[in-house]
Amino acid sequence: MTNPFKYVFRVRYAECDPQGVVFNGRYIEYVDVAFTEYIRAIFGGYEALLEQGLDMQVVNLNVAWKNSARADDVLVASVSTNKIGNTSISLGVSLVRHADNTPIANIDVVYVMLDSKTYNKVSVPGTVREKLLSGAPDQVMNHAGVS
Repeated sequence: MTNPFKYVFRVRYAECDPQGVVFNGRYIEYVDVAFTEYIRAIFGGYEALLEQGLDMQVVNLNVAWKNSARADDVLVASVSTNKIGNTSISLGVSLVRHADNTPIANIDVVYVMLDSKTYNKVSVPGTVREKLLSGAPDQVMNHAGVS
């Protein structure tokens, strides 16, 4: 996808460690929020999946850090669906600094589709698969208030 969904946000001081950089565990939170906004852009919100009796759970997450982010940096998370298997969904998230496009991290995350009541794995339904493969190109959720 040439123009993936983008989530724009500002690093808060409390998210940084004593070295003044974003604490490594916070990147997983960033991915979770970006994923939630991606789902909102595609389906209208996570509740839309739950109403269909579906849920998702992370089964694998890998972060490749490129540079450090610091307090008050504005970051852009570009989110795209990389692959959909029978029961799994693989997303890619690229984090860059808004001011200068410096790469911060690349994150690959795999979710498994679940029945929302039993939490057993289920196949990704065709309509969900189609929407995820289409993604949310050119859509931007800007929580940082920058242009």
